[in-house]
Amino acid sequence: MTGPSPISNAVAVLRCFSVDEPLLGVTDIAARIGLHKSSVSRILAILESEGLVERDEPTRRFRLGLGIIGIAGPLLADLDERRVAYPALRELAERTGETSALLLWNGSEAVSVEQIPSRHQVKHTTTLGTRYATTLSASVQVFLAAETAERVREALGGTDEELEAYLARLAEVSERGYAVNYGETSSEEVGVAAPVYDHRGEIVAAVLISAPRFRISPEQVTDLGKACAETAADVTRRLGGSPRAS
Repeated sequence: MTGPSPISNAVAVLRCFSVDEPLLGVTDIAARIGLHKSSVSRILAILESEGLVERDEPTRRFRLGLGIIGIAGPLLADLDERRVAYPALRELAERTGETSALLLWNGSEAVSVEQIPSRHQVKHTTTLGTRYATTLSASVQVFLAAETAERVREALGGTDEELEAYLARLAEVSERGYAVNYGETSSEEVGVAAPVYDHRGEIVAAVLISAPRFRISPEQVTDLGKACAETAADVTRRLGGSPRAS
């Protein structure tokens, strides 16, 4: 039985680096992938010569090099939220039985750009390009949760007391990981939405589940919210993103 190939070992070395641990030494990497330090040193030397890793001179440790971007460039140029999200949305619709969608933010509205309809005969769907500006819409809550208080005030209007209550709601959205609209914009509809992040930790999209209210009890909303958040996290990973640390 043969062991891992040199290419597999090189990939294993590259995968050791992360956002949380961008700098690693030979000993660290060797311990993680189960190779001798001399083998890891040889792999790092080859990767360094190709610009795939760089040496941090003060610490003598390594980080990913800019050559990685050159390799990923053709993929990144063709990478958009809609294409990346489609298979995850389809899986979410199959899992929950309800309509799933992807929405982008134009600065003042959440815009539907992709949708997988529910398998049920009675379902809630919208045409692509539909825009949501109502602050109680689940997707709008997701985007406004990342905005400044002043921007939220502009979108909400109303009194100071209403603003404080809405900001508290947005804080809950951020902490919980998803927003809920349980018949607040339409008595017949339930919506839950969760944020998708890019590599800068910025919210770039929202995953939405929408369903007829008669089919979803208040208790089921939590399950839908968790499923929506898991799918949004999956799309985030596919985009190479991560939530910004608070």
